[in-house]
Amino acid sequence: MTDKIKIGITHGDINGISYEVILKTFLDNQAYSNYTPVIYGSPKVAAYHRKALDIENLNLNNIKYAHEAMDGRVNILHCIDDEIRVELGKSTEAAGKASVDALEKAVEDLKNKNIDVLVTAPIDKQNIQSDNFSFPGHTEFLKTRFESDDVVMLMISELMKVGVVTGHVPVADISKALSREKIVSKLKVMNHSLLQDFTIRKPKIAVLGLNPHAGDNGVIGNEEKEIITPAIEEAREQGIMALGPYPADGFFGAGSFAQFDAILAMYHDQGLAPFKALSIDGGVNFTAGLPIVRTSPAHGTAYELAGKGEASIDSFRRAFYLAGDIFTKRQEYSELTKNPLNPSKQEYE
Repeated sequence: MTDKIKIGITHGDINGISYEVILKTFLDNQAYSNYTPVIYGSPKVAAYHRKALDIENLNLNNIKYAHEAMDGRVNILHCIDDEIRVELGKSTEAAGKASVDALEKAVEDLKNKNIDVLVTAPIDKQNIQSDNFSFPGHTEFLKTRFESDDVVMLMISELMKVGVVTGHVPVADISKALSREKIVSKLKVMNHSLLQDFTIRKPKIAVLGLNPHAGDNGVIGNEEKEIITPAIEEAREQGIMALGPYPADGFFGAGSFAQFDAILAMYHDQGLAPFKALSIDGGVNFTAGLPIVRTSPAHGTAYELAGKGEASIDSFRRAFYLAGDIFTKRQEYSELTKNPLNPSKQEYE
């Protein structure tokens, strides 16, 4: 049994670098001195990767149920087909099923409070598709499973926090996927997350335009005038300090992002391309708006690096620690705001 924050970790795609970054993170025993990790996966697959990577000085505690997890140990919960075959660097249907099986089991335990938070290792968005999983990624899956009204994919690094209005949407559909209501909703989710998850008082959020030069007053598109600016104005009326719309190229090129607590981009690559250019090794993907805490490394399966021992653990390690940190901050925020006599309460409202 354990009294420490229990961090569930889904093993992601078994043919990529997930096991490498997970196992190497726990070579430093400080990673599990303050938290209790529970890997959802397979002791057999873990042993395969340990051998391929020549990792000898790490012992895993095999368990069948999350409540069996022990303090001071790296626990691994067996929840996939024991006959699965590891094929390093390959995208396979079996690996996709193993990703889903681990994710479903971890979510079940998260709902039942058998674990406290969730860190998801990278999946292959193609091989994971099936009759049981028809989502573009973790974000949409978790939004559905936890019945959230809205969520924001929030990319986090020491340099910036970047969220997106339209996530995994084809470029051709971005404009018609935008609406004033959607932008306002994303700003509400971001603002609340900055307050409760990151203890930022009076968050300042930059909103990017959709078109080059933020539309140049309608010369290069009308989305800014008709959708984005009205959304910013509505959010400000609701007490959210949202500013913009800013042209994305100059905003990042001039370093203006450093003046804001977070940035809301209109679409995936508009926000994630500059984010990953500056923060790929240490970036973390956090799903704001969920009733539970979920983080993930900012990188993908990296099949080309699988089994070579060359993958950086920085992003996964930061995702692991951030999950525990946010869990603690949410508890503190809850205690702070539920007391109507607390003099600091108004600063977070």
